[in-house]
Amino acid sequence: MANLNLNKAILAGRMVADPELKQTQSGVPVVSFRIAINRRFQSKTADGQGQPQADFLDIVAWRQQAEFVSRYFRKGSSICVIGSIQTRTWTDQQGQKRYATEIVADEINFVDSKSEGGGYGNAPASQYTPDSYGAPAYSSGAATTPKFEEISGDDDLPF
Repeated sequence: MANLNLNKAILAGRMVADPELKQTQSGVPVVSFRIAINRRFQSKTADGQGQPQADFLDIVAWRQQAEFVSRYFRKGSSICVIGSIQTRTWTDQQGQKRYATEIVADEINFVDSKSEGGGYGNAPASQYTPDSYGAPAYSSGAATTPKFEEISGDDDLPF
C-alpha cells in the first residue's frame, strides 16, 4: 500500500475581526485571524425553529500573504483560504500543556467583488464596475462596437 499523506484545507467564510499584522523578532510579517463558516444544516430549538450554527477557525498567514490580508480584508469580509492544518503545543505560565489547531494559509483569495465588499483598501466601491462592457481601461478612444460577420444560411455549417 502506498504511503499517502495529504493535508489540504479549502475554506470560505467571513472574517470575525480586523486582522492585525505583526512581525517576528527577525522581521517576518505574520497575521493571525479567525473566520466564521456557517454550517450547512441548522440545529432545531425546542420550538422547532432552525438555529444557524457556525464554526470558528483560526488562520495564520505569513510573509506576502500576511501583508495581503492586513491590507485588503476587514471584519465581515468574505475570504477564501487554502492551506494546511497544523497543530502546535506549548506550556502556559501555569505549567499546563496547551494545544492549538490552525490552518496555515498557502493561498488567500477574494470572494466578494469590490462593489459587494465595500471596496478593497482605500478605493471606494463606486469606482469598480465588474459587469461594465465599455471600453477597456487602457483604451484611449471611445468604445468600439464589435463587428460581426453576417451568415446568410446554415447550409455551409459542418454540423
